[in-house]
Order: sequence, then structure tokens, then C-alpha cells
Amino acid sequence: MPHPRFDSDLAVDYLDGSVDAAPLFEEAGRLRDEGHGRTVTYSRKVFIPLTTLCRDRCTYCTFAKPPGAGGEYLEPDEVLAIAGAGEKHGCTEALFTLGDRPEDRWDQARRFLDERGLNSTLDYVREMTELVATTTSLFPHANPGLMNEAAVRMLRPSNSSMGLMLENVSPRLMEVGMPHFDCPDKDPLMRIATIEAAGRVSVPFTSGVLIGIGETNQEIVDSLLALERLHSRLGHIQEIIVQNFRAKADTRMKGSAEPMPSYFARVVAVARWLFGPEMNIQVPPNLTERYEIYLQAGINDWGGVSPLTIDWVNPEQPWPHLAELEHRTSAAGYKLRPRLPVYPEFITGRWIDQGVLPAIQAATDDEGYAAIREGVGS
Repeated sequence: MPHPRFDSDLAVDYLDGSVDAAPLFEEAGRLRDEGHGRTVTYSRKVFIPLTTLCRDRCTYCTFAKPPGAGGEYLEPDEVLAIAGAGEKHGCTEALFTLGDRPEDRWDQARRFLDERGLNSTLDYVREMTELVATTTSLFPHANPGLMNEAAVRMLRPSNSSMGLMLENVSPRLMEVGMPHFDCPDKDPLMRIATIEAAGRVSVPFTSGVLIGIGETNQEIVDSLLALERLHSRLGHIQEIIVQNFRAKADTRMKGSAEPMPSYFARVVAVARWLFGPEMNIQVPPNLTERYEIYLQAGINDWGGVSPLTIDWVNPEQPWPHLAELEHRTSAAGYKLRPRLPVYPEFITGRWIDQGVLPAIQAATDDEGYAAIREGVGS
């Protein structure tokens, strides 16, 4: 259930700036401390861009590329090379990110799959996450786009957790001239159906909202409420990412205004207010120069941070060095701790496949955090 004192109309007023936000930040900080104390987590990861081909045409994306211009699949040896390098750097997460259903748009994608006897890109995700899970010490976390319940069940044995950003619940953003026009996989009803399917299959799931792509403040609150309703019913959303849009060259939104950190921090605080003390609230630290501001807004996680690979979704924004992340988190009064791609409270037989659970338990300390040396620099 939403936090009992949450008021959606007042939340919109906070985002509009029509009321003083000081009480909002005070409550967000209090709730975070109640649920997580002064601990802030991160996941030490490698980013595996399994395919940069995609059937969508998002107006702010540089990840997806056409064939001949960078759009391709990684081969198995390339996947293992990234994962193996991650092992040497003390990583525990293999984040699989990819374009959605490229075989529905590109003949090259269909040929790649046919040559391997695969029906879909999701089948290739299964093969590659199984490969990493069985031959390395890393734990896959797949973000493969839209999935039905059968696809989630297929990936569960090799993935400790999975994810899909809702981004925004409003279908208005799919209209002509809007950022999700001609992007069938951004249909909010289909994305909600995927998140719901993960809950029915008992998969720890990451989702969240993207701020600054043309949404209204009411649509932001509506999107957070949609995620809260899913979690209240199914209990499987392990973290909410609140991500700020960053304009990129060579996209149609290259001249669009980015959300100011002071405004974006209010969105983060609203998310904490709505979800209450227990939810894990994450903001990526590489998308804001002075990212400590979000500690004041109630976050308790920095998400996946890599000492090795770039952020393939925001390649122009380098990760902070892990030593710097620890120093700045500590200077703000918090203790930085590494976690696995699945949060401690979800490391149980209900949420994790029995084929993966023993390895996850062996890789954690007594509190469920990653059993690696803290504060390792990049």
C-alpha cells in the first residue's frame, strides 16, 4: 500500500513548485533512515550489450543502431570476454541490456537467429545468461524488453533478477511528435503486463520512471502510483529507479531541456514518500555531477556501477570511480556497501530459482550483501 500519509495532489504541488518542498525532503530522509539506516548500496557490474539492434525508434536513444552502423549481436566469445574481465575486476553482476525484438524489423537479426536455430532474441538471451551463469562467478540480470509469462519462466533459472523500466504510464507519449511514437515496445500497458508477469513468476524485478521526456508532473505521479499498485499486489519490485533524461547528440531530442537537479530531487523524494521506508530507491550517479543531492531526497542505492565497461545507454556519461563514489557517499554521512543484482531481502527460495540460490547465498555475507572487499577502487 502507498505510505499512509501520501497525498497525490500534494505530490503534484511539490513537483510544480507551488508549495515549499522542505517538508517533503524531511519526510523522504526520515523514511529512508527508518528503512535502511545510513547504508547506501551499489552493484559492481559489467554491462553486456547483447544486441544494439532494436525495432523501436525512440527519439532520445543512441543505444539502438541499424545494421551497418553499429547494430549487431555479440557473439558468445565476446560475451564471455566481458564477463571474464568483470570477474578479474571483482564484479558480481552481468547486466544484459539489448534492443527489443529486432528480428521483427531487421532481416539481419532474423538471419542471425535462424543460423543458430533460435526463434527469438529472447532465446539468445536465455543461452547467453545460462553461459555466463554456468561458466563464471557473475550473476546475470537481464533487461530484455517486453516478455510474457512464458519468457520470464524461461529466463528465471539463469537470472537472479530481471528488469524493465516503465518510463511513464501515459499513452500520450506514444502520439505523433512525442518521444515514444513508432515505438511499439514503449506501450505502457504492455510494459505493465511484463512487470506483472514477473510478479506472477516470483522474479525480483527492477523498474522505474524516466524524467524529462515531455511528461507532465501528474503523469510522473501516476506512473509511480502504477508501479506501487503492482508491487502492493505482487510484492516483487525490488527497486525503483528514478532516472533523469540526458540529451544526446545525433538524436531528435538533442536540443531538449534536461531536468534540473533541484527539480529532479523533488521527484526522487516523492518516490520515497509514496513507496515508504522499505523500498529500494535508486538514482544513477553518473547522470548528475553533484549526485549527493539525491541522498538528501531519500535514495538508498546507486545502482549498477562498473569499474570496467561504459554505460551503454548513456555512453557520454562516465561512471564515477568506485573509490570516489565511496568517498563522496561517506562524506555525506553514509556507508557504501556492495550488493548483488538481487537485494538481500529477496535472497530466499520464494524468489530465486533453486539452481541459482546456493551460489547467491555463497556470494553474500551474513546480512545478504556482496561478500567482496568494500571500497575497492576502479
